[in-house]
Amino acid sequence: MLACERTGSAEGSVAANDYHFITHWRVPGRIDDVAAILGDPLDLPRWWPSVYLTVRELAPGDSEGRGRVVDLYTKGWLPYTLRWRFQVTELDPPRRIALEASGDFVGRGVWTLEQDGETADIVYDWRLRAEKPLLRRLSFLLKPLFAANHRWAMAQGERSLRLELARRAAPAAERSQMPPPPGPTSARPLLVAAGIGAGAGLLLLARRGLHSSHGQG
Repeated sequence: MLACERTGSAEGSVAANDYHFITHWRVPGRIDDVAAILGDPLDLPRWWPSVYLTVRELAPGDSEGRGRVVDLYTKGWLPYTLRWRFQVTELDPPRRIALEASGDFVGRGVWTLEQDGETADIVYDWRLRAEKPLLRRLSFLLKPLFAANHRWAMAQGERSLRLELARRAAPAAERSQMPPPPGPTSARPLLVAAGIGAGAGLLLLARRGLHSSHGQG
């Protein structure tokens, strides 16, 4: 099952660069194994390399990982990267991991895990404000595109998690023969996105010209 997400907002006025994503994964496996994978952020570039380019620890937190702070350099299929960090604020393994994000993303994410027979039921609730200048300035126009970028990243995450769980369950002699996780995007989607960005720029110029002509009339 691919990631299933929606964007939403609380009632009232919401900034254009505010986002709310709910991702739902169902994968074969035990939530203990999933929690161990998600709870080791330094290993993200190995099993989820399509999104996590580099991760480094800034503070270890307590003996269980609460308070841990990591710095992340990430990307999706669009031609921009994100530099942000998160701190683990809640940890109740294997059922819940909560984090507070800062940097290009500012917000809160919560992983909730439940065992359903032989299936791990995983929900990620991600509320954030995009503070990277590109996202902050263009969210009013390109919010659906930026949301699609997130959906792509999470779909890659589900695919990569399935592969990682299968790798861990396989005999050691067979692990080297298993397919690798999907890697970062190639140049082709970047060129498509660049074309979309150019179109958005032309639309902005057209709008400004229209407002200017109205102001002179």
